[in-house]
Amino acid sequence: IKAHELREKTREELLKQLEDLKNELAQLVVSKVSGQGGPSKHAKIKVIRKSIARVLTVFNQTQREHLRAAYKNRKYIPLDFRAKKTRSFRRKLSVKEATRKTLRQQKKDAYFPMRKYAVKSR
Repeated sequence: IKAHELREKTREELLKQLEDLKNELAQLVVSKVSGQGGPSKHAKIKVIRKSIARVLTVFNQTQREHLRAAYKNRKYIPLDFRAKKTRSFRRKLSVKEATRKTLRQQKKDAYFPMRKYAVKSR
């Protein structure tokens, strides 16, 4: 099974395929335990397990993609959709927060502006 083929399938088709693969794997494991079937059946177990993983990966990726689209223009988004960065970066004040001034500081700046000096040239 190729991943690009799986991406074209719907949710229900993926779940159906997953169930089929799991049933096939269960049968192969039973045949291995009971000693039936040659090395070809034993080798197929690995292929089926990888196929199950591939189907689950595509399923989860498409599900996350749809959720991302749903939360696109919301104010709050789930933590696992937010930018990871580092802990200190996430806690850092935004530029807007860092440059805000208190009312008292705004008044001081308004009443006592920076003095302008004219320097006489020679």
